[in-house]
Amino acid sequence: MTGDTPTGTIPRRSGYAGLDQQPWTRCRSCPALLYRKRLRRNLDVCPECGDHRRLDAPERIAQLVDQDTFRQLPGPATQVDPIGFVDSMPYPQRLAAARAETGLAEAVLCGTATLGGYGLVLAVMDFRFLGGSLGSVTGELITRAAEHALTNRLPLLLVTASGGARMQEGVLALMQMATISQAIAALREAGLLTVSLVTDPTYGGVAASFATCTDIVLAETGSRLGFAGPRVIRETIRQTLPADFQTTDFLLRHGQVDMVVERRALRARLRWLLAAAAPAPGRPARTAPTPDRATGAPPPNGLAGAAAGPAARAWRGDTGPDDWTDAWRIVRSARHTGRPTTLDYLATAFDGFVELHGDRLGVDCAAIVAGLARLGDRYVAVVGHQKGHQPRELRARNFGMASPAGYRKAMRVMRLAARLGLPVVTLIDTPGAYPGVEAEQQGQAAAIAESILAMTGLPIPVVAVIIGEGGSGGALALAVADRVLMLRNAVYSVISPEGCAAILWHDRAAVPQAADALRLTAPDLLRLGVADEIVGEPSGGAHRDPAAAARLLRRALLENLAPLLDVPAGELVRRRRRRFRQYGAAASVLPSEAGPA
Repeated sequence: MTGDTPTGTIPRRSGYAGLDQQPWTRCRSCPALLYRKRLRRNLDVCPECGDHRRLDAPERIAQLVDQDTFRQLPGPATQVDPIGFVDSMPYPQRLAAARAETGLAEAVLCGTATLGGYGLVLAVMDFRFLGGSLGSVTGELITRAAEHALTNRLPLLLVTASGGARMQEGVLALMQMATISQAIAALREAGLLTVSLVTDPTYGGVAASFATCTDIVLAETGSRLGFAGPRVIRETIRQTLPADFQTTDFLLRHGQVDMVVERRALRARLRWLLAAAAPAPGRPARTAPTPDRATGAPPPNGLAGAAAGPAARAWRGDTGPDDWTDAWRIVRSARHTGRPTTLDYLATAFDGFVELHGDRLGVDCAAIVAGLARLGDRYVAVVGHQKGHQPRELRARNFGMASPAGYRKAMRVMRLAARLGLPVVTLIDTPGAYPGVEAEQQGQAAAIAESILAMTGLPIPVVAVIIGEGGSGGALALAVADRVLMLRNAVYSVISPEGCAAILWHDRAAVPQAADALRLTAPDLLRLGVADEIVGEPSGGAHRDPAAAARLLRRALLENLAPLLDVPAGELVRRRRRRFRQYGAAASVLPSEAGPA
């Protein structure tokens, strides 16, 4: 299934071999009939209309780096199926088909090279491989590339082309957003340049993490980038989209990228950036953190949760795994409008709360509640999603779907807590971040990415609780924590069951089947090691007895915060980063090259 890539070579593009034999091709954007050799000489840009054709990873590397300098990095290459996902075909069969079609073992190609004589590490995604989706092995490869850059004090270039996190790996795919982001945080701390080159298309979890949290974000002409794609926005909130929505013109106008660069100018622009970041003669380099301080030790083989063993995970309450038999029923319970909200718990599980408003840039997002609270004899900062109960309140709170201003407000309060030395508690209940046009204009993907990045380095205890819905990146943005708890009827998922059914089954009737396949319930997340503890609910659900639910939550918070309070700040950050580092390759990993299959 895997093989070694010869030194100094780039994997062959088996997927395009047939096309390359055709002397002529039609431009996808204009009527021009193009001679293929001429098109190749023009870097696959139409000479008539300027359309930038998509490149695969080997083509991209060949165009960017100095000839014969690319050396592929070793990494895991194995068949990963952490949740046994099956839709119209088993996930391992999809992986095998993608490997056969592309000649690659995964959706990213990582290595070292020189560009204009400057050394760098690069990770280049390939959209042909399952839509460039971010899975556990993909995340592991990119993280190892970042760690290699840190160890060798080299700049890191990330070239993105992705539809988002890989549904077939459930919430473990979502965790890769945090794993890679904290590796980028370590490079920032070491004073090493990180650059993202956004290519077409870049969406979802990739857009909301490493594509937008680097020092410099470039976009290739013709690219599209956003948290939610146009189809998702049209089908969920029925908004009419501008003609240039999420295009490079849109991104530049709304400040989402540093610059838009035509393909023929990319190499020269990247060389200029590498030269600017290169240590000047006589200027001492900053000391790089050790790998353990930066991201934690590399993960052991096997699932992160399985490595810790059942004894390290806890059930709180008088129920066990046998009480959860219907994933779709639990999803409906998590969405029940009678469930206690963040404000309900602040009024009942805590001993006082002072709310802080606004992002300090002109907006106060009502979907995020943040402030200072008292819990027993200790003050804490609390940040949570707020849905509401009645239709008017639900609309006013945007159904718990935060805007970029909401995540900026959350970061403001968490940074205040860090300055004051107060622990942070987050209460998570959202179907996802708001996918509207205005959210995209204001940088939704970057706001989520920065929240994830900021939480990886908070020098204070952080406890996150999924109290209802934990919807994708909008939930993860508040869940990079030392302890992650889930209420018994809460869910946490890379995508909603409805979205998964629409994309993979093309059938609304398959929603319950999708809910089960996603492994999104609290026991599922406990087994995967994403959740540390399940907090019981009153019989029939938290909405049946909110006061009892508040007592259970309060006890869980007090008991989980107590052991964290005496841990030194540096050790807290090391442990948190080690925790998320363990979500890399979520199955047995074989040392090999993640190159041609």
